[in-house]
Amino acid sequence: MRIASIEIGNGAPLALIAGLNVLESKAQTLDAARRARAIAKRHDLPLIFKASFDKANRSKVSAYRGPGIDAGLEILDAVKRATDLPIITDVHEPEQAKLASKVVDCLQVPAFLCRQTDLLAACAATGLPVNVKKGQFIAPANMQAVVEKLSHFGCDNVLLTDRGTQFGYNDLVADMSSLVVMRNFAPVCFDATHAVQQPGALDGASGGRREIVAPLARAAVAVGIDVLFLEAHSAPASAPVDGPSQITFDELDSLLGTVCLLDKVVRDSDQSGSPPPHGV
Repeated sequence: MRIASIEIGNGAPLALIAGLNVLESKAQTLDAARRARAIAKRHDLPLIFKASFDKANRSKVSAYRGPGIDAGLEILDAVKRATDLPIITDVHEPEQAKLASKVVDCLQVPAFLCRQTDLLAACAATGLPVNVKKGQFIAPANMQAVVEKLSHFGCDNVLLTDRGTQFGYNDLVADMSSLVVMRNFAPVCFDATHAVQQPGALDGASGGRREIVAPLARAAVAVGIDVLFLEAHSAPASAPVDGPSQITFDELDSLLGTVCLLDKVVRDSDQSGSPPPHGV
């Protein structure tokens, strides 16, 4: 598949989706995009910048959701013009897909909505590539039906992202075998930020264990992935959404140094052994 000019899967180099969990201000978003771009360039990683204009799945009605689609797309358009980075954002309702497609280069379907047929159909109708996050409640093999559903509606440019599976009431587990399973029918991405989330664990808000973002990211790259997904913030402790799961930009920089070394080892091993599975 391709996102803008970036080839993903089929032996292409590891790509990076990185940025903010949710938009806060134009200035902050531009700063985050420029910092992410500089870090990705330093590690020679193709970057897709990510930020959400709305976080519809909140624990409390009082929780911060973002600036909304109109103001949010204006910010993302400004980022694209200023940095020339491809942009990915998530959509929650079918009518949002067409509006977002005028600005972004890839649409993202949130995990809880991965089986919503009308939303998938609307995303496919835009002609853009689609990144679907695997639902926390779905077995990895069942995501093949999601890929087939998108193909039915005319989209064969599909990326699948694992962000953990529900484990009890307030925790997630990252099952690395799911990446292997899903890579048999689509390129795969691992979201190391949301995989450490602890849904509803902080008095009605989500907690997280940012100290295991790096170990899980390293593990996923060692297993073999096409894209790594990471969210960073200049001050994670004060981030309005999912702060406990995010890392700093300095931590992002350090982690990517190790990740790139691991990816080279894995790819060199693949080239000397059996051919990669379909879609890789």
